[in-house]
Amino acid sequence: MHPIFETLLAQAKNEKRLRVAVAHPCDSLTMESVSEAVKAGLIEPLLVGPEAKIRMAASDAGLTSLDWPIISTPHSHASADAAVELVRTGKADALMKGSLHTDELMAAVIDLHHGLRTERRISHCYVMATKGHSEPLIVTDAAINIAPDLHAKADIVQNAIDLAHAIGMGEVRVALLSATETINPAIQSTLDAAALCKMADRGQISGALLDGPLALDNAIDMGAVAQKHIRSNVAGRANVLVVPDLIAGNILAKTLSFMAHAEAAGIVVGARVPIILTSRADTLESRIVSCAIAVHLAKIPLLKGVAKG
Repeated sequence: MHPIFETLLAQAKNEKRLRVAVAHPCDSLTMESVSEAVKAGLIEPLLVGPEAKIRMAASDAGLTSLDWPIISTPHSHASADAAVELVRTGKADALMKGSLHTDELMAAVIDLHHGLRTERRISHCYVMATKGHSEPLIVTDAAINIAPDLHAKADIVQNAIDLAHAIGMGEVRVALLSATETINPAIQSTLDAAALCKMADRGQISGALLDGPLALDNAIDMGAVAQKHIRSNVAGRANVLVVPDLIAGNILAKTLSFMAHAEAAGIVVGARVPIILTSRADTLESRIVSCAIAVHLAKIPLLKGVAKG
């Protein structure tokens, strides 16, 4: 495990265990993740799903007994609704996705009347540990918002900033990515980047330094910054990368993971509570670190927000 993740995990172990509603944990991978997160001292799980399937998954994961509460439901949609209700009634402090589709869980989360929405747009962040770097890199949004407009991007940026502070990042430096470092009216992401920077100047986004538009090389490489004579407190040393859309974010995060061998842990922010949203391709270690990040995030009262609807 990367030293960055080891530090996040060690710090989270010193905090109070998080009560986590696990939605539809009906596969061995989810049950193994839950078991290891419990052993690590991170969570107290509430298992929400068809009891027979949960027990079968536990057996497949090599768990000889289940000492955690099971809230039985007939199917995955009901599991998502029941897990969200546990949060709404104060019986859980966070959600974890099990073996149901992301859309199923998020539909329950964003429900206008029974969900966990706040006044802020919900978004996804990858916290990444990359070789040769001593601080995390956050990439957002690569999983939820497909083609966010300016208003949504402002929330995505603020969510990422709050996450960065929650996990102990000192100076937060946000690069608003596009294909170029100059404003081009034909490229909407450059216009959005310029507007977001002005929003930060006026206090509409707070807690970080923002710059953009920046191409990826200008955001993370000081050589590229010098070559293009860019003057910026962010360029070349960004620790938060905000992508133009989900496709770009997904490609960037997976390129870092599978080609640059970065370690990644996913989390959903902007809801009333942290949402541990993992992929089947994630390693066990990254799933545990996602739980640790949720523990850090749960300490931020702002996340509870004001419910919509």
